[in-house]
Amino acid sequence: MTIKIKRYFFIVILSFVYSFKSSAQENTNVLPLIEILNALESQYRIQFNYAEDIITEIVLLPPKKQLKLEDVLSYLEDSTNLIFSLTNTGTVLIIANKNQPIQELSEILVSSYIVKGINKLNDGSFEIDISDFDILPGLVDADVLQSIQAFPGIQSINETVSNINIRAGTHDQNLILWDDIKMYQSGHFFGLISMFNPQITQQVSLIKNGATVDRTDGVSGTIVMETEKETSKEFNGNLGVNFTDANGFVDVPLGKSSLQIAARKSISDLTQTPTYDNFFERIAQDTELESNTNSIINSDKQFDFYDMSLRWIYNISDNDELRINFINVANQLIFNENTMTNSRESSLKQNSIAGAIQYSRSWNAKWQTIFEAYETDYQLKSINSNILDSQRFLQENKVSETSLKLKANYKITNRLSLLSGYHFVETGITNLDDVDNPIFRSLVSEVVRTHGVFSQLFYKSKNKHTSLNIGLRYNYIDKFSKHILEPRLSFSHKFLDYFSFEILGAYKHQNTSQVINFQNDFLGIEKRRWQLSNDSEIPVIRSRQVSMGITFNQRGWLVSTEAYYKKVSGITTQSQGFQNQYEFIKTNGEYDVRGIDFIVRKQIERLSSWLSYSYMNSNYIFKSLPEYTFPSNLDITHALTFGTNYTFDRLKVSVGLNWNSGKPNTNPVTGNEIVDNDINYEATNTSQLQDYFRVDISALYNFKLGSNTKANIGVSVWNVFDQKNAINNFYRFNGTTINETEQQSLDFTPNVTFKVYF
Repeated sequence: MTIKIKRYFFIVILSFVYSFKSSAQENTNVLPLIEILNALESQYRIQFNYAEDIITEIVLLPPKKQLKLEDVLSYLEDSTNLIFSLTNTGTVLIIANKNQPIQELSEILVSSYIVKGINKLNDGSFEIDISDFDILPGLVDADVLQSIQAFPGIQSINETVSNINIRAGTHDQNLILWDDIKMYQSGHFFGLISMFNPQITQQVSLIKNGATVDRTDGVSGTIVMETEKETSKEFNGNLGVNFTDANGFVDVPLGKSSLQIAARKSISDLTQTPTYDNFFERIAQDTELESNTNSIINSDKQFDFYDMSLRWIYNISDNDELRINFINVANQLIFNENTMTNSRESSLKQNSIAGAIQYSRSWNAKWQTIFEAYETDYQLKSINSNILDSQRFLQENKVSETSLKLKANYKITNRLSLLSGYHFVETGITNLDDVDNPIFRSLVSEVVRTHGVFSQLFYKSKNKHTSLNIGLRYNYIDKFSKHILEPRLSFSHKFLDYFSFEILGAYKHQNTSQVINFQNDFLGIEKRRWQLSNDSEIPVIRSRQVSMGITFNQRGWLVSTEAYYKKVSGITTQSQGFQNQYEFIKTNGEYDVRGIDFIVRKQIERLSSWLSYSYMNSNYIFKSLPEYTFPSNLDITHALTFGTNYTFDRLKVSVGLNWNSGKPNTNPVTGNEIVDNDINYEATNTSQLQDYFRVDISALYNFKLGSNTKANIGVSVWNVFDQKNAINNFYRFNGTTINETEQQSLDFTPNVTFKVYF
């Protein structure tokens, strides 16, 4: 070999060794994650959003610069055990995984779905992040159950949070959970405001369809409210007051644990505001509180409510966590019925108290188990004092439920995981009617126990474009020896960069329902009482539904439409609120509903506007009734909402309108109103009330009171134009003529709030 060849060969070998060494140094040069994120923000023109404490100690090899962004995020997830979720605004949310329950791995598909803080997830559900929540028309506080009515397909036929209708379902067909505790009460002021304090409720999820298998009940939909899941590092809190209540919240770090406490109390015993007066007038319509006979006068009307919530988290170790939750809620109404010579007190009380304990353990990087137990109790009690007949009528409705659940999460691969578990529920319901003159007493107490076994597989593709959750729940109701299988499905797929497609489906059942025995039950203010199924006259309610939707999301534009079909069997006429010829008929049947939910939203810098529309066709099928099938009482065919939000520095303003085609109703036949000494009704629900129309406005201003103290002041008006909307009507025959009663919606109702954060 010549010297020239040897020299060339030596240079090649030396270059190869040097390049190998450089490559090896590049591949083994780990960097802090925060430095990598800073570099990626410049390279891909994105922004990472994260809590610093979850990334401070993480070091790893930087991803290769030639990778696509989606491959970079997948690499970071695989290397850090964190979740990296890219939103349509170019922000990447970094979330601590910590082997959380698998169903929590759902990622944001569309952020700011309506306004900031409202997002759509890839499992078909929607979430409201209260800590990042913007403002909605007519609301200055983030009222949890009022806020979800902003979604298409969600309405309240009588403007209350105790009658939320998800796709033509009655309110009792909704599963309402507060930190996985089932709640049998939902509102203060007997439904006009939510009883769940938004200061401690950090996140709300709305599931119209496709619920995971670890949750049972709620044949129409599920509303899940959750408190903060992480322990606090710093003390913080707030104090506030508005035209209905005074409220406070504290978050106290206690080493390895943290304690949150929130409370609200009505201010009606101190002062009466325009909001209070309108609320009181609204709930009193057509009740014994509003009117009585000419010889009786109602006086000394007092109303009070309060709620208190508590959440304590204790990090026993890096792998063990203990959580305790408690909630106590009460409403109380007292008034006197007076004659010239006598006075007797009538009252109505409604309260809920519940507590839960949760213990979770991560056995290793793949296995996690969670044990949950709760006890929830609800009571509705009224004393109706009839002075003229010297009679006292006592009514009570009690619910006591105990739940035990064990879940196991297994991470098969980074893209595939399994949830399995067992669930036991015991529900007892007691109904009491007690009259002292003449003496009459009826006490009915029943208990139903249900055992459930479930398993669900969760899959997401490497590029996160495809997500599939499929599972099965088996239920056994021992009292009826009844076996029920419930498959669940949610599937979503992103395509052509800006489009996504989803399919959702679920079978569900429930053993409880609310019924109306008499329209004047509980002074006419709360007419519904809970009742257990008996598998005969009151069947186990069962539902099946499927939906398909497509979404376009690009450059501030969102266009989304979803078509659905739902069928619910086992309903009773008592649960549907008839006030026509079927008011006292007791039978069971079913309803089905077909519909489309549509929304279009546009964001332009600080301005966000949206238009939502819902079409619905819902019909009853009662085989023992003469008409067999007819429109549902909740069949509001067309509903439209328009809103716009504008943010200017510290000021937020929101304006919106709500319109729908009116509630179905049944009128007497014109010209032939009375037959056989009774009202002669037309075909059921073939007429409608007048169109419903309401405009709302709200504004919120944030400012500083000091270096560490912030505050905000807000103003809202519900029904700005004082529109007279009929929300219900019915007829009564007095022996000679027919009298019509029409119930009205809330009038022009202002509210003001002031809150200090420290």
